Amino acid sequence: MNDMSDGYITADGRQIGGVLMELKNITLKFGGVTAISDISFDIRQGEIRAIIGPNGAGKSSMLNVISGFYIPTEGEVWFKGYKRGPMRPYQVAQLGIARTFQNIALFDGMSVLDNIMTGRLTLMKSGLLSQAMWWGSASKEEDEHREKVEKIIDFLEIQPIRKTPVGRLPYGLKKRVELARALAAEPKILLLDEPMAGMNVEEKEDMCRFILDVNDEFGTTIVLIEHDMGVVMDLSDRVVVMDYGRKIGDGPPDEVRNNQDVIDAYLGVAHD
Repeated sequence: MNDMSDGYITADGRQIGGVLMELKNITLKFGGVTAISDISFDIRQGEIRAIIGPNGAGKSSMLNVISGFYIPTEGEVWFKGYKRGPMRPYQVAQLGIARTFQNIALFDGMSVLDNIMTGRLTLMKSGLLSQAMWWGSASKEEDEHREKVEKIIDFLEIQPIRKTPVGRLPYGLKKRVELARALAAEPKILLLDEPMAGMNVEEKEDMCRFILDVNDEFGTTIVLIEHDMGVVMDLSDRVVVMDYGRKIGDGPPDEVRNNQDVIDAYLGVAHD
């Protein structure tokens, strides 16, 4: 991997762009507890950026800072060259940041198609009344959004379950539907919170393939938290390693894998 002023080139020859988001000296405290302590790193256009670390390292807290759900106690978040202030969730979505959750957050009584359609809400321009009456421009707009959702359904190979209530689906397919809903928002940055958790080997292989395809075909920048080190090393372009709220490693997978601080803290191997 060669460093470049406006990005870098990966080992497989992919061009990664300039800085899309920068986190500067982020500290996050809850009362007397420090969840994140003075961490800085950037996220570049088109890369897959992993955040790893032991349980309690502060990974989910960092993802919540990136998503705008948490406001850091100290430090700054810069997005597309502008300092980002406090925002409501819908404003974050409008900026182009979408996410999936460690604990699946779908509407069990709604069909797969309708769940994915909810990801388009921030992109809809029709007023509430015209949407409720489904007339005029609202009808045409919904058809256009539905067409985009159908393409995502085809892309993630979930056509056979498109009309199935989500509550009837097995865990692995629910995870895929949640990914589809996030993609429906057309995010600039896609945040994935343990996308492989609870999956069997075959489901993990499918999810890995879809994550790589999303990054490759849509050019979506992806930030993921994942405990499966094999997945992290195979998918990621760069890895941030956290331990007790501190950053102890940051770089390409091979560099992180050979970092003695990371080995001691995360992989559990002591110095010789």
